Amino acid sequence: MSDWTTDSNECLSISMMRSVEDKKALIEEESYEDFHAAFTYPIFGEEEKIYGYKDLTIDLKFASGSLKQYLSVKWSDKLKSTDTVDSVDDTIREFLAEGIQTDEDVFRAEVEEDATSFKPSGEIIYSYKRSASKEKGKSVAMEQLNPEDEDTIVYEVYHNTWNTPDFREYHRKMQIFILLYIEAGSYINEEEDGWEFVVLYEKRKRRNAPHILTYHFVGYSSLYNFYYFPEKIRLRLSQFVILGPYQRSGHGSELYKAIYQYVLSQPRIGELTVEDPAEAFEDLRDKNDLKMLLSTRQFVEEGFGQASYSHGGGRVGKVGKALSGLGKGKMGPPAEKRWAEKWRLKLKIAGRQFQRLIEMLIQMHLDPLDARGLRAYRLQVKERLYRFNFEVLAQMEKEERLEKLEETFQSVREDYGRILKLVH
Repeated sequence: MSDWTTDSNECLSISMMRSVEDKKALIEEESYEDFHAAFTYPIFGEEEKIYGYKDLTIDLKFASGSLKQYLSVKWSDKLKSTDTVDSVDDTIREFLAEGIQTDEDVFRAEVEEDATSFKPSGEIIYSYKRSASKEKGKSVAMEQLNPEDEDTIVYEVYHNTWNTPDFREYHRKMQIFILLYIEAGSYINEEEDGWEFVVLYEKRKRRNAPHILTYHFVGYSSLYNFYYFPEKIRLRLSQFVILGPYQRSGHGSELYKAIYQYVLSQPRIGELTVEDPAEAFEDLRDKNDLKMLLSTRQFVEEGFGQASYSHGGGRVGKVGKALSGLGKGKMGPPAEKRWAEKWRLKLKIAGRQFQRLIEMLIQMHLDPLDARGLRAYRLQVKERLYRFNFEVLAQMEKEERLEKLEETFQSVREDYGRILKLVH
């Protein structure tokens, strides 16, 4: 019977199709065609198996900019019993937008047409540049790259809402990536008005016609508005996805920075929160939040003392150099709560996240021979842990509670050490 069972992750092939001219720019770079999903269980079931076929292949193609879709399901043999054979085509179509193309020649013609006609919807809120000839994953300062150089790739982030013309239809095409890349991901309700979206695109110039610009989808994030007392909103980051070929190249950090800078620029937004972050995203968030704090001169000077900026030419560089020779500052330990809350509100960071960041920064420069400082730091972290886990800890006997707090504290310190290494 196993001969008729197929792994849905392996048989589903995803492609981001570019026009013939645009593919020429990728000859010396990675191909963005033919990659696989991280998950397919939202579509094909928990076991991620499809029954009833031999040599099953599911080919799902997207126009790299407009995200028009093409679907092909093929096999060498199929069981005749319709009661037990999975209906692959019907199943996957339930999760795709309307108007799926099944004629590959027609689809390739649409890709060619869309390559020059597609332009992102919404308002551009952020951009950064990369050099195609530089090492993968290395950002280059915008001022160091000549925009006229054919090796310069520009990435742009656009902000959209349901009211943005044509965006609702575009969202129906891109939302499939939430299921394929986010564990426990699900589609959002289009009837809820509070959603905002930021979409990341790669913008390319054609090598033989640099006046022609083409846009290619990289990833996106969805955010939801909540009321924030007394007259602002809290923006909750709900979904965050970068396509497989673009992962581990720094694009996730750039998209997160785009969101954060947008939040800071909007007086209507009082705070940015994250909904149930996965471990990988939590690391990305921590790393970028720490870098942001360490690059905020006034915060560092007040928190660590004036000596904090004695290195690096006025800007915090590597952690070890930036925080050598520290003076006494508001960060203690313990950190001054009123001072910390002032900065938390100013930087629009959620309470628990900001407390964790402060703890990481204290640990980063804490003298292991400073018994008083170590004790004050331990009490500060344990106080937060106790408040956060109060309901569980309150049910324990005192001795067990103290042991559990100490165990958790040591685990937190170890994890902080791991995260701080990411900042270098």
